[in-house]
Amino acid sequence: QVQLVESGGGLVQAGGSLRLSCAASGRAISSYVMGWFRQAPGKEREFVAAISWSGGSTDYADSVKDRFTISRDKAKNLLYLQLNNLKPEDTAVYLCAASTMTTRSLRNYNYWGQGTQVTVSS
Repeated sequence: QVQLVESGGGLVQAGGSLRLSCAASGRAISSYVMGWFRQAPGKEREFVAAISWSGGSTDYADSVKDRFTISRDKAKNLLYLQLNNLKPEDTAVYLCAASTMTTRSLRNYNYWGQGTQVTVSS
């Protein structure tokens, strides 16, 4: 079992920045792929970014690839998402998740955090 807890969300003006964190506990996660997803009001949950915990290879959704950066601190079991040049359409609950395979599919992620709210004003 892996427990995931997100933090760092908040209210920011368009063009601003935030850094989200996800703390992992429980079983070792060295064999997992860690991902960030988001869910806006009235919309389905969508893939944002993912990183291989061991090797550090990354994957980004086209809508965020030039603005967001995913990273991790392996020693501290911390996952990060740096959000730069935020836009109102980035407003959503951001969730971290863990998968045993490289994937963008929601159904393949085994563990989920509760999410942290990011609100971007225009």
